[in-house]
Amino acid sequence: MSIFRTKNLDDMVAASRTPGGLKKVLGPFDLVLMGIGAIVGTGIFVLTGTGALTAGPALPISFIVAALACGFAAMCYAEFASTVPVAGSIYTYSYATLGELVAWMIGWDLLLEYGLAASAVSVGWSGYFQSLIAGFGLKLPAALTAAPGAVPGVVSYFNLPAFLIMMVLTMMLSWGIRESARMNNIMVAIKVGVVLLFIVVGARHVQPANWQPFMPFGHTGVLSAAAIVFFAFIGFDAVTSAAEEVKRPERDLPIGIIGSLAGCTILYVVVSAIMTGIVPFMEFKGVDHPVSLALKYAGENWVAGFVDLGAILGMTTVILVMSYGQTRIIFAMSRDGLLPKRLSSIHPTHGTPYFATWMVGIVFGLLAALIPLDVLTELINIGTLAAFSLVAIAIIILRKQRPDLHRAFRCPGVPVVPLLAVAFCVTLMAYLSWHTWLAFGIWLVIGLVIYFTYARHHSVLNKQK
Repeated sequence: MSIFRTKNLDDMVAASRTPGGLKKVLGPFDLVLMGIGAIVGTGIFVLTGTGALTAGPALPISFIVAALACGFAAMCYAEFASTVPVAGSIYTYSYATLGELVAWMIGWDLLLEYGLAASAVSVGWSGYFQSLIAGFGLKLPAALTAAPGAVPGVVSYFNLPAFLIMMVLTMMLSWGIRESARMNNIMVAIKVGVVLLFIVVGARHVQPANWQPFMPFGHTGVLSAAAIVFFAFIGFDAVTSAAEEVKRPERDLPIGIIGSLAGCTILYVVVSAIMTGIVPFMEFKGVDHPVSLALKYAGENWVAGFVDLGAILGMTTVILVMSYGQTRIIFAMSRDGLLPKRLSSIHPTHGTPYFATWMVGIVFGLLAALIPLDVLTELINIGTLAAFSLVAIAIIILRKQRPDLHRAFRCPGVPVVPLLAVAFCVTLMAYLSWHTWLAFGIWLVIGLVIYFTYARHHSVLNKQK
């Protein structure tokens, strides 16, 4: 049956080793910074406040649990990316190993992850932008500052800054953008510098009494917060997408993936501990700029301004990367015939998937303007956790199907490590709200309907003899 047909993995492996492809210029340091650049954004600047309301001062433990789930999944990603070092994502790998239907569902899942991630980061960007301009005495009308019902006691209908930043970056993407490792490193330096500045200044204002009670909502609160702040680690898979341009993928990819995760985990744990030590955790209710709030709470207004500016710059690059990833996944699925061909059409002047780019920008820009941040993040998390689980399962299956395949990097402890990835991810999924599960289920059903009514019949692979 066509739903089980796969792309030729040997052809993909051979193509990845053929001279004349993309230049292999990236080393482990570049990959670590790339990972940190893609990860550090709304998670640390926004969701630390949301997580504190759920876990209390025990929020650092929630970050560690979420990091473990990502760490096990990262090992599985590293095996795929280093074995078949081609530009792409798990959608491409699964098409070559698990078949068309699984590839479609993972691709459909990734559309949810990348698109809503761009929306969620836009909401966080909006909060810090409004905090920054407030320092200059400027204020937007309340009706245009947030999604309906997002802020208790505030009547708002449309998050205008979130929508506008999506439109600006969509315009940039539609024109075509070339990003260098040097520019990424500069942006990472700014973001990490801002975080370190907060740590140095904020540590002096910690009141240990604010850490009591340490776990006000018990283990349930810690795990529920872990399921929420899991979003803070999304982005490390951007490292695997650069596999084709890595000098020594078998060595450098694992370093880049694990190194960026470890670095971000340390930053998250320290920042969340300092935040909850400065501000009583219940004070973060309805706040979408918790890091700068903590500094203002401590009377360090001048530092809060730097945090706002650094957060805005940092989140801008994350929105750009997530939107870019979304359009390229749509492009790949369309090129394979699983989505309408127009979505993989290239603009004659700009050389970009123009129609797909604007479709993504408008749709997810409206979602950012109309849906509260907590709803967006839960939907992103369940989609990503499901994708990570499938990646782990795929590693076990591939070991059975193709034991002869040369693996530049081997995920250690198979099948234990992949099964631990699945266990952690499924556990975190279980702590997400029922309406998140309902929305995710509806999304998957829609995906299956589209596959069996359209994608399967138009698949390029299915038309081949």
